[in-house]
Amino acid sequence: MAIRVSEKPPAPAPERRSPCPVACALDVFGDRWTLLIIRDLVLGKTRFKDFATSPEGIPTNVLSERLARLLAHDIVSQVSATLGSKHLAYCLTEKGRALMPVLKNIRDWGLAWEKGTQASLEKPSAAR
Repeated sequence: MAIRVSEKPPAPAPERRSPCPVACALDVFGDRWTLLIIRDLVLGKTRFKDFATSPEGIPTNVLSERLARLLAHDIVSQVSATLGSKHLAYCLTEKGRALMPVLKNIRDWGLAWEKGTQASLEKPSAAR
């Protein structure tokens, strides 16, 4: 059973370049790494070291920054990895889980239109 780590006060909202919802969403997860971290969370990875060993090879400094951004936007939360452990893990919040259909649609588009792509094994509840 994971224990939620003490809540930190929310970071101030970043200044938006536009009120457009597409632009705002892309400001949160529109880089080359963030949706891959969310994908890994959906597929059951929870620890920094797990994300760092994904086949795409995210640099650890970039991973740290992206996880901080996801925390600031309440897409992930930090929890204790195991009961009584000092190690931290990450889990998707309700807001983060709401991105699952977006990931599924991107995956399906890639499978349909990008030759040579394949989906890795996924958690049954994550894809549907």
